[in-house]
Amino acid sequence: MRISPYTLFAIVFSSVFVTGAFAQDLSAEEILSNADDVSNEAPDLKATVEMVLIEADGDQSVREMEIYQKGADSRMMRFLSPAGQRGIGFLSLPDDVNYLYLPAFGRVRRIASHVENQNFAGTDFSYDDLSSFRFGDEYDPSMNESTESCYVLELTPKSGISSEYSKLLMWVRLDNFYPAKIEFYNRSGELWKVLKQENIQQIQGYWVSLEREMSDVISGHSTSMNMTEVEVDSGLSDDIFSQRYLTRIQ
Repeated sequence: MRISPYTLFAIVFSSVFVTGAFAQDLSAEEILSNADDVSNEAPDLKATVEMVLIEADGDQSVREMEIYQKGADSRMMRFLSPAGQRGIGFLSLPDDVNYLYLPAFGRVRRIASHVENQNFAGTDFSYDDLSSFRFGDEYDPSMNESTESCYVLELTPKSGISSEYSKLLMWVRLDNFYPAKIEFYNRSGELWKVLKQENIQQIQGYWVSLEREMSDVISGHSTSMNMTEVEVDSGLSDDIFSQRYLTRIQ
């Protein structure tokens, strides 16, 4: 069946109108809440991760790690290789409680709040970036703009929240509310880091980003994380998210 130019125009116009109306129907708070829900919807997740650290001059180093996550507030990450990094682990628990394990010292150390902005094991992810939380608990959102595929929110730290970031810009996909990109601005208001979350797929009905890259635009360094062997809703034990399990070297 041939569609007339007038009919085609009407269809396109209606699509744009509906999308625009849909964007106006949701507040910034509702969009951010949906983004938090989608990002943490899986009851639990475990995966193997290939991590690539890329220097400003292009030199690369590759690491392998395992990640376990339960809900929105429990996460454990541990390096499997190379030998010099094996066993280094990070544990994030509710109420901003974070731990670091360094096998060379043989003990677990709680990460103080004033050093949470430091990078984890030479990556471009700070302890704060890796900790499990809902953005809506720590940031106030406002609508920045909308594109054809994303809402764009500006997030500023809530009163009483200490952060190394003066603001964040978050691109939230229109189709599934998954955050596709986040820009992090330092206290001087300069763009500091950019997180891209790509290859977003549904696994057992839950949206998961299988490829993530954090770039430090000031230093030129970046870190990519590519997840494989992903399992969701497998009934992970609470014992995994403990200091005792953190010290186990696989």
